[in-house]
Amino acid sequence: MDRFARLVSRLLHVPVAFLSLVEKDRQILPGLMGLPEPWATSRVLPLSHSLCRYVVASGQPLVVPDARADDRFRTHPAVTALGPVAYAGMPVTDTDGIVLGSLCAIDHEPRTWGDDELSDLENLAAACSAELRLRILSAQSRSAQKVLETARAAAERARSDAQRMEQVAQAGLDHAELLLRASEELAQTSGLEDVRRRLRDLFVGVGKPSYVGLLVADKDELHRVADPDIEHSVEQEVLTLPVNAAFPSTRAMRERRAVFVPDREALVAEYSPEAVGFFDRMGFTTVLCLPLWGSRALLGVLAICWAKRHETGVTERATLTAASGYIAQAVERALYLDERVSVARQLQEAMLTDLPLTEHVEITALYQPAAVGDMIGGDWYDAYHLPPASPGGVPQGLMVTVGDITGHDMRAATIMGQIRSMLRQATLDHPPYSPATALTALDAACSVLPIEVGGTLVHARLALADGGPGWTLTWSNAGHPPPLLRTPDGRVTTLVEHDVLIHECLGPFQRTEARRDLPAGSTLLLYTDGLIERRGHDIDASIAQLVSLLARHGNRPLAELLRRISSRLADPAPGDDDVVVLALRVP
Repeated sequence: MDRFARLVSRLLHVPVAFLSLVEKDRQILPGLMGLPEPWATSRVLPLSHSLCRYVVASGQPLVVPDARADDRFRTHPAVTALGPVAYAGMPVTDTDGIVLGSLCAIDHEPRTWGDDELSDLENLAAACSAELRLRILSAQSRSAQKVLETARAAAERARSDAQRMEQVAQAGLDHAELLLRASEELAQTSGLEDVRRRLRDLFVGVGKPSYVGLLVADKDELHRVADPDIEHSVEQEVLTLPVNAAFPSTRAMRERRAVFVPDREALVAEYSPEAVGFFDRMGFTTVLCLPLWGSRALLGVLAICWAKRHETGVTERATLTAASGYIAQAVERALYLDERVSVARQLQEAMLTDLPLTEHVEITALYQPAAVGDMIGGDWYDAYHLPPASPGGVPQGLMVTVGDITGHDMRAATIMGQIRSMLRQATLDHPPYSPATALTALDAACSVLPIEVGGTLVHARLALADGGPGWTLTWSNAGHPPPLLRTPDGRVTTLVEHDVLIHECLGPFQRTEARRDLPAGSTLLLYTDGLIERRGHDIDASIAQLVSLLARHGNRPLAELLRRISSRLADPAPGDDDVVVLALRVP
């Protein structure tokens, strides 16, 4: 804990830093730097001299640029007796999120705390919280074998020895740097693949293992999470292990403790021939398997393998165990997010329409979900035949819609489903199926019903032209990006006619519609803003690029056209918005 206090002092350039754990009538200081006597020796402060208790009481960070100018603290005993002028404290929590105390930085001069400084302090507080959680788990594991208890006791003694912290930290090889990297790299992981990807280079500074594997528990099996970017022979040969298999990783899972195999002789003596053969083929000599503890259950195992014999000292073992605590938190969050993403994707796919089969108009759609978390949301398309004028006749035309309901969560997807159904009903209830009439009816319904809707859409009808073989497009645009129409000569027209967006606060609105004849071979492109709106790019420039792509490739099969548009306009970074593209062609 002194190590964390010194890191705070060095990173934030403050003379005083300490970790306080607030009790009923006092605060104890397991880690401190720069505090004068007698507090430096006693490591106890009366509660009356505590600013950290305000962090515990509120559960929020406390940032004070100048306590002498702050009405709350100018006469506070902590200020008058200890002399802090500037104070910044971040909560330190246990596995249940209960605030136990504060990791704080103190300056004797007034200062404005920068965002980077507060972010560094917050990250160190997260690392400190993980260390405390590890100690709590250690205290709860009294039934563990005596070997593990001896190792943990040695680890606790090793952690108190931070004499060489400065040298090793500056060289970039100290175990504390691994913990800091783990707290930073694993804090915002979005799924198991992301956790596995970040593990790839996390452990290179500690003994340089040849391979780090992540195995996740599922009932009576351990499933290896494969690296999504790099092929490993390990991950191609053994992907699933029964928990009762005689492997080091499954033993760590069964016995709920760390398992260390120093060399091949130990492997042959204690494990199955299958395990020995597997490690021989992979070229591993030493392996350390650490159980990954979640807040309520054992989540899996972290397997760290070395090609050459590797002695893991007490300090290194303790550091790897602490790092496994960060990994366990990331795995627990990833499992939760992956489950939410799975449910969200299923909900999204269930709400997307199966495109109608038609001999008269080609139609193809593309949907790309957001790549961030469980962001599904409101981008959608719809297409359906209009009823025939008489029983047994041919459909009177085709209705198509592309829309975007504001939001990127299940609520947005649910509202999208409601709006889609309401718009279908409004269309079919108002022959001859005017897009503007249907949108006007939808506006009226949204102004009355308790639906908090906001968004944009294009609603269009394709029908055979009166008295001729050609087709006519009639559309109404509620604040949506403009459709694009490519004629067989390669010219692309931007259909710019539009009204205001849909919003319950705008009330009923009389919608307008536009009409255009479609020459044979015309291609119509409808899309959502996720295709053209990217961070750092001008929307008009993106639309111009889309027009150019449609002009150049618009005569290709529709599926190929959409693939080319998606590959050329796709953002190389993970997208934070879903994308819908709907293409239609008159033969």
